Amino acid sequence: MAVLSHLSRPFTALFELLYPQLCLACEAAHPAPESHLCWRCHYQLTPTHYQTETPNPVLERFWGRVELEHASTSFAFNKGGLLQHLIHQLKYNDQPAVGVELGQQYGQLLRGVAPYNTVEAIVPVPLHPKKQRLRGYNQAAKFAEGIATALDLPWSSEWLIRTQYTDSQTQKSRLERFDNVEHAFAVADPEALRGKHVLLVDDVITTGATLEACAKQLLKVEGLRVSVGAIALAGN
Repeated sequence: MAVLSHLSRPFTALFELLYPQLCLACEAAHPAPESHLCWRCHYQLTPTHYQTETPNPVLERFWGRVELEHASTSFAFNKGGLLQHLIHQLKYNDQPAVGVELGQQYGQLLRGVAPYNTVEAIVPVPLHPKKQRLRGYNQAAKFAEGIATALDLPWSSEWLIRTQYTDSQTQKSRLERFDNVEHAFAVADPEALRGKHVLLVDDVITTGATLEACAKQLLKVEGLRVSVGAIALAGN
């Protein structure tokens, strides 16, 4: 086995020379070790540090609407900036590794920070099966996977499910967005979540209507507490 491994090294090196792995953001430089981003792009991502702040702009978006332990996003969002490009890669260009990468970085930011240090499970906002078949994966689930890896916590797309196929939220007002998704979700396995503190995650928070609808369903489970996390906070 060691001989075969030794013999395969030249072929691996040749493959990497002919087909080098490139940064998922700039698509030019080689990624940093154990990352999908190069050092330059990695340092362009600016942490919000909202996980250490109460109040913060993310938490305020849910005030008076749903009871949360805390809410935060990982990085500062600027229109046309690097983070928006990465989110576009994740959602529309078949780059699920972006979600895992950003989730791992966010998980490292949450490590040891109260109340996130009491989170026991990660729950991604679900896609309807029809939409997931078209995209090939759920971008929120990829983000959840990265967070769970960083924090060594369980996660599943089976705990919270989408029961209704809804129209796109993009052109809707805040009230229309909530009406559109109010009854679109259900907890499929209450016993798995009973009494737990869960981190509910999505890719981008705009009005927060989708996360609010999901949180309200989760909070029907006895003893369950919810915190919210996302890659970015965008405009209303």
